[in-house]
Amino acid sequence: MNKNKIENIFNQFEHLSNYRSSKELVSGHINDSYLITTHTDKAFVLQRINHEVFKDVPGLISNKVAISNHLKSKFQNLNKSDLHRRVLTFIPTSSGVSYYIDEKGNYWNLSIFIANSFTHNVVESEVVAYEGGKLFGEFLNLTGDFDTQQLIEVIPNFHDMSFRYKQFKEALNLATNERKAIAEDCINKVEMMKDEMHILQNLKTSGAIRLRVTHNDTKISNALFDKENKGLCVIDTDTVMPGIIHYDFGDAIRTICNTAAEDEKDLNLVSFNKTYYEAYKKGFLETINNALTPTESKYLPLGAKTMIFIMALRFLTDYLNNDIYYKTKYPNHNLDRAKNQFKLIESFDEQMHLELCLQ
Repeated sequence: MNKNKIENIFNQFEHLSNYRSSKELVSGHINDSYLITTHTDKAFVLQRINHEVFKDVPGLISNKVAISNHLKSKFQNLNKSDLHRRVLTFIPTSSGVSYYIDEKGNYWNLSIFIANSFTHNVVESEVVAYEGGKLFGEFLNLTGDFDTQQLIEVIPNFHDMSFRYKQFKEALNLATNERKAIAEDCINKVEMMKDEMHILQNLKTSGAIRLRVTHNDTKISNALFDKENKGLCVIDTDTVMPGIIHYDFGDAIRTICNTAAEDEKDLNLVSFNKTYYEAYKKGFLETINNALTPTESKYLPLGAKTMIFIMALRFLTDYLNNDIYYKTKYPNHNLDRAKNQFKLIESFDEQMHLELCLQ
């Protein structure tokens, strides 16, 4: 985007700074983000929220601002500088709202950039897994008393197993015979596992597991670390909404504990890294354990397996639908992704003996 336009949008916000330069940040897959430097040591992140993906952008921004304000109230012992390193801080516009709408109808928000911080795209040590677990556990613990009725559901049915299974069955009914034949093994695995994979959904529906604030995108790259690899701040809160704790725990484990890339075709390279699982779980429980109910604790391991399954199911569903959702690089890309996740489940089962955990 033209830098003059970026400057103009930036100046709609009450940042009390003078624009110096901007640089596009390329870490996200959905939104556009720009690092804004000023003539002081302050820097900001200007973000365009993709309103084609997120249908209620004002609601989305309201969610993450409310959660940030709630988190700040838990860190009253910190000075302003330290607070801005531990919690995302959003800057309002000159009219007092948390977003600006440009002439093309795009929504923008502005937050303070957290300097001297780092992210990890993959986990390569137990220390990072442990610190990531501490950070996401703390996030869930500190938001545990937030009223979820104040949050909108940014992506309806995002982790709803019944909804995802229904999508799969619809895709299966409409799929070509050729694709069904090629994917037969994966299809059979879905049917074999479907009852176990509905356990958490049924517990949520019955109220046995309560709704909490959940982040819903707990990959390790959404955790900021300092130079000593200590966890600093949870970022990318666009998908904050009501959910159960097992979604966030499970999605983190799914992304941290796969020894191969998500689309690795050589399944011999795909296994579940139990060492990283134990490190993440240790950090996670250190910061949230006292806030968990016995039922929540009991089913944490199933949360990991369920989130791996949901991604396998979504990849398989898209393959049966002729690849209409996920970007693919070759004809069977989505099927390879599904096979990858099913192999990860197989390795998980071999190491975790989950049926014993649930007795």
